[in-house]
Amino acid sequence: MPAMTMVQAINNALREEMRRDDRVIVLGEDVGRNGGVFRCTEGLLDEFPERVFDTPLAEGGIIGTAIGMALYGLRPVPEIQFMDFIYPAFDQIVSEAAKMRYRSGGQFTVPMTIRTPFGGGIRGGHYHSQSSEAYFCHTPGLKVVVPSTPKEAKGLLTASIRDPDPVMFLEPKKLYRSTREEVPEGEVLVPLGQAAVRRTGADVSLIAYGYMAQVCVEAATKAAEKGVEAEVIDLRTLVPLDEPTVLASVKKTGRAVVVYEAPRTAGFGAEISAILAEKAIEYLRGPIVRVTGFDTPFPYTLEDVYLPNSDRVLAAIDKVMAF
Repeated sequence: MPAMTMVQAINNALREEMRRDDRVIVLGEDVGRNGGVFRCTEGLLDEFPERVFDTPLAEGGIIGTAIGMALYGLRPVPEIQFMDFIYPAFDQIVSEAAKMRYRSGGQFTVPMTIRTPFGGGIRGGHYHSQSSEAYFCHTPGLKVVVPSTPKEAKGLLTASIRDPDPVMFLEPKKLYRSTREEVPEGEVLVPLGQAAVRRTGADVSLIAYGYMAQVCVEAATKAAEKGVEAEVIDLRTLVPLDEPTVLASVKKTGRAVVVYEAPRTAGFGAEISAILAEKAIEYLRGPIVRVTGFDTPFPYTLEDVYLPNSDRVLAAIDKVMAF
């Protein structure tokens, strides 16, 4: 079983799905001969010369074309080079792809997986580091998926490509090459809508996704040295959300720290906090605490200050434990 980075696991998932299903098409800026800016599509053009193609620098055109492909029976996987560049395609995503099943009374669906790198951690500055997942979580008709390990990147991407509806597949850039793990060759499926318990604990629940799930594991390890056992919930899929796993954890621990790297105001973690306040209030022993990015553009020189780290999460654990 080979050890892969997240980039390699994503490439492996695309390759295997293209071999399995000749309806799978890859398109985007520089995804062909160049293999994508992060090399996630490297080598696919050589094996599938008629199903991998570069596009103009026009995100609205990329997504609009992919929607047409999906409506006519293909399973396109368009890549938006950075999530920061996705906004010219916003109308196509939220007004067309997300609405098609509803507006056609179920006669048409858009089986399309939009891959895009997001988040900080590579010193990309404010035009290459945004985390705008909340915009898409707010849109009925879209599924939103965020992997945090190479193996799960493969399994979640495979499940997304096979899904009958449009999926936003957000790839944390910080994790592209930071770790390796064994990833099976052949089919790996991770069902959408199921969270993972990264670490069990009885004192406080840490709820996160993407790179922040790994930060929470680091914080939980530090908390254990102080005698606090933190449970880490990795959401994996934001929409649909695995509420039962989140609620079960918080009902057990009585405390919750929600961690995300997007700006604090109206981030997806606010939705998690609201769900806990509505459905687990009688179990809570302290306030729900958020550890987040700041309500500023993403900074270049202060990236390490902006991004939540294990020490900031540990401080939040101390706060909720002392309440």
